Order: sequence, then C-alpha cells, then structure tokens
Amino acid sequence: MTLLPDPTLQPGQILARGVCRHLLGHDFACIEEFTPERGKRVDVMALGPKGDLWVIECKSSRADYTSDTKWQGYLNWCDRYFWAVDETFPTDLLPEGTGLIVADGYDAEILRMAPETRLAGARRTALTRRFARHAALRLQGLRDPGALSP
Repeated sequence: MTLLPDPTLQPGQILARGVCRHLLGHDFACIEEFTPERGKRVDVMALGPKGDLWVIECKSSRADYTSDTKWQGYLNWCDRYFWAVDETFPTDLLPEGTGLIVADGYDAEILRMAPETRLAGARRTALTRRFARHAALRLQGLRDPGALSP
C-alpha cells in the first residue's frame, strides 16, 4: 500500500514537507512560510546547527516558477539559496548559482549545493531571533489557538 501526502496540502506545501524532512536529517530546524521582513515570505527557512540560514523556494510547475519575480529579493536573507522542485520539473529553467533540491512529500535530495554568501553578523542575529520568535509563537498557537487571536 502506497501512502499519499495529506490531500489538503498544495503541491508546493508537499515539496516543502519533503525538504523539511530531509533537512532535519542534517540537523536543520525548518519553518515553512516564514517572513524575514515585511513584504517577503519564503517557502522554507532552515536554521542549521552552526547558525547557517538557508532559504528554499518550492516550485511545483513551470508556471509557478515563471510567475515568481521576487526570489532575488530573498538572497539577502540567507547564507544559501535553493530551489526545491519535483522530479518532473524542467530544471534547466533554474538559474545557475543557486542550489537545487529534488523533493516529494516524504524526502528530498540536494542535487546542487548553493554557493555560500555569509550574512552580516547583525542581520544574522536579528533573523535568528525572528526565526526563534516565529517558531515559538507558532508552537504556542498550536497548543492554545485562542491565545493568539486579536
């Protein structure tokens, strides 16, 4: 019997799930749909065991990729930037100089490591704090959904 991912998830969310599972195996903590600053929302932000911050954008189709005009604005918010796609995605569309992850709903594989561009210390500190606060509030919202309502 083949298990299928949660049918309520969108294709990009299914990719994000596989990416997060894979990165957990490398000791990265992940947050899906993270906002590093107002007006920007990344599909996955990953915090590594040495404080590395990775952004992973999940693209479920050619149309999804070609309609994304904001991705270069995310480069200033991470040490490494990756695309996550499924095995049928035309990877020749993706720009060189970015990482490539192939994923499904259960796992992923890093096919091309993204080049490293280290964040400035002050930005890293602020972003790590934002990551921690976001994760804590999300956990609190799961534990006590009414507490975070306006």
